[in-house]
Amino acid sequence: MVKPSIPKGTRDFGPAVVRKRNYILQTIRNTFELFGFQPLETPAMENLTTLNGKYGEEGDKLIFKILDNGDILGRAQQAKDSRELGNLLCEKALKYDLTIPFARYVVMNQNELTFPFKRYQIQPVWRGDRPARGRYREFYQCDADVVGSSSLINEIELLKIYDTVFTKLGLQGFALRVNNRKILGGLAELVKRPDLLTDITISIDKLDKIGIEGVRKELTDRGLNEAEVAIVEDFISIDGTNDEKLERLKEVLKDSPTGLKGIEELTFVLNNELTTYSSHPVIDLTLARGLNYYTGIIIEARAPEVVKIGSIGGGGRYDDLTGLFGLPGLSGVGISFGVDRIYDVLEEMQLFPATAQQSTKVIFLYTGDQHIKTAYQHIIALREKGVAAELFHENAKMDKQMKYANKREIPFVAIIGDSEAQEGMVSIKNMVTGKQEKVTAAAITDFPFNAQ
Repeated sequence: MVKPSIPKGTRDFGPAVVRKRNYILQTIRNTFELFGFQPLETPAMENLTTLNGKYGEEGDKLIFKILDNGDILGRAQQAKDSRELGNLLCEKALKYDLTIPFARYVVMNQNELTFPFKRYQIQPVWRGDRPARGRYREFYQCDADVVGSSSLINEIELLKIYDTVFTKLGLQGFALRVNNRKILGGLAELVKRPDLLTDITISIDKLDKIGIEGVRKELTDRGLNEAEVAIVEDFISIDGTNDEKLERLKEVLKDSPTGLKGIEELTFVLNNELTTYSSHPVIDLTLARGLNYYTGIIIEARAPEVVKIGSIGGGGRYDDLTGLFGLPGLSGVGISFGVDRIYDVLEEMQLFPATAQQSTKVIFLYTGDQHIKTAYQHIIALREKGVAAELFHENAKMDKQMKYANKREIPFVAIIGDSEAQEGMVSIKNMVTGKQEKVTAAAITDFPFNAQ
């Protein structure tokens, strides 16, 4: 007999977890809709040619390829190495992220879309990564992007989406950090090593993990001399308020048109009078998420310090994503939510409301075959009113039925016994407070079940 199991890096979600996850997803979805974003879904699988070469050499190794049907032995013998073997035997693959499929969709449907095109997407993606805490092979991404607009008002809107979602979730202490790719380009020009832009930013992006000594060593190992390392260190040590940082940056990057443009963009986004934030974005000069991908503002959302989880979202502006598929010059900007990490944060901080774990609001207990019809009529009427109601179907002791309701965390129990039937009443017990009362059968649909 085969022992039941699931693939490594995947998970089953029971009802309680699914409801909590749905609470997060629905909060995000409602906010996306509130800000005018349109829903989009793309297939679970893409042509391998769509995905290959888009994520760098390491990322390409993590793509889950789907083996073709039919006779594959002949083709297999033509392969020179394992990578070529995969390409020969697999025409399709599970999608690695939502961004590349989105770019492919935009290019394929460019004549039907109305630009700027604002889309959101909430779907699972797959990566052949080594499973670890907080790292899975199948997980959900929640993305929102605007393509076909270079207006920095989009950046303001996306920051406000983060602020709105985390505020709705009660996530006090979250932080929004921002930087700009052009400012990082200005830094590379400042040390006169624009050829090492990627190396420099990869190193400083690790400051939180390896400390300043580790950053110095990495920069040296990547080819910078002591004087150049000192310039980088002075740059990332710029401190103060956002305005103070911006003024200092203007002085440091005064000879870099690229850097000054990045400062101008950050100033517009941070000092606008369009909106306010419950947690105002803060400039972080070490932030360099996916440097080769972004061309303007870079955004990271961080969990409250008390939970020690770090990033729970990120994004930024990109200027030529659709150019990968033959449609150059279409600027875009987007953000993504890390649902799994947000779940862990809310769980650790005990922020899930009781209603997020409830489905059924009232369960009618089994009190005899003679009362089933009456109970079921009430259930139908309640459902029509939008109240989730059900019947305990089995003939079981009252104590067992009560325990069932408790384990299911059903807030109300309804009882129609012989006395209630004669009086035309229904007994309703609040399983949270223990209070029990009788209401008339005619008034059952007006009882505030959904208020619990």
